[in-house]
This record gives sequence, C-alpha cells and structure tokens, in this order.
Amino acid sequence: MELGSASRATSAKIVVAGGFGVGKTTLVGSVSEIRPLTTEAIMTVASVDVDDISPVAGKTTTTVAMDFGRITIDEELILYLFGTPGQTRFWFMWDELVRGAIGAVVLVDPRRLADCFSAVDFFEGCGLPYVVGMNCFDGSQPNTVREIRDALTIRPDVPIVTCDARRRESTKSVLIALVEYVLRRGPAVSRTPVPQT
Repeated sequence: MELGSASRATSAKIVVAGGFGVGKTTLVGSVSEIRPLTTEAIMTVASVDVDDISPVAGKTTTTVAMDFGRITIDEELILYLFGTPGQTRFWFMWDELVRGAIGAVVLVDPRRLADCFSAVDFFEGCGLPYVVGMNCFDGSQPNTVREIRDALTIRPDVPIVTCDARRRESTKSVLIALVEYVLRRGPAVSRTPVPQT
C-alpha cells in the first residue's frame, strides 16, 4: 500500500477481530468519526445452550454481522473499520469481511488469552498482516508483552500494542501501529483462509 498525495486521500480497509466480548464493538465506536454501524442484537434465552457468556457476565448484546466505522488518520489516509462477530457460530462471515483488507487487529482480553487463538490462526492462515491489541481494562495487564507473545506463539515481528478500547487516542495508536507494520512488511501474500472448526 502506498499513501497518495496530500491532495488525494487513500482509503484502506481494516478488520477488527477477536473472541466474544473482548471489546471489538467498543473499539470501533470509540475511534469512528462517523456514527458507527453496529449489528448488536439482544441475546435471548435461545442462545443459552449455544453461547458461553460466563466470562463476560452481564453482557446482554452481541454482534451478529459486523460493526463498521471510519477514521481519518491524516490528510492522506482514511481507514474503514470492519468489526467481526466474536461468537463461533458467526465465524463463517470472516471470509467475506477480510476481502480487500490491508490488515487486521486481533483484540485480546488479557484475562482470556485463549479466546483469541482462532483469530490469530485465521490471519496466519490467510496471510493477512495483523497486530495484537491488548485491551487492558482499567489499566489491568496481568502479563508482560513477552509472556503474551509466548502464550499466543506469534512471530517476533508481529506488534503487540496495549490499549483501552474505550479511549479514542489509545485505539488510534493500535490502528497506526497496524498501518506502519503493513507498510514495513510490504504487500500481503493472500492465501485461502483456514476453515474454522
């Protein structure tokens, strides 16, 4: 990806993925300069046997299709954000949401690292550059960046950025880290995504 001239902005698509209840909708909403499009639906009794909500007690809604937002980084770059649903029953949508994306943010709750393994595997499988955004709620970070890298078994070049998905500047720093990583890395070699089971 090359940035355009100051008189002509370049747009880029970024996917925000991760496990159920890690803050993807919050991240998109905190940074979007437009009113974000969300597909949040109220969780009903019918989902009790399907969705494990025990790690996020009190959560009453879930993304069923995607979240969408936009942010202008500077006069040369506009980012379009597409948040994925986190529940396994909606993962089939990820293949479509990543089409045309330059990269992804894997948002992680450091208290529930295992919830992001599928997202990391997905982006590794399809060759899409990604960064890990550690959503440190209220400044809580129980592990060091090195411990997180080892636990997720990600390459040393993949950036891990701590953030608070509720705060615009914090979220913006994750997006900038992704754009910088994509530019350093060069064009992605896209492969067919690994099917999720």
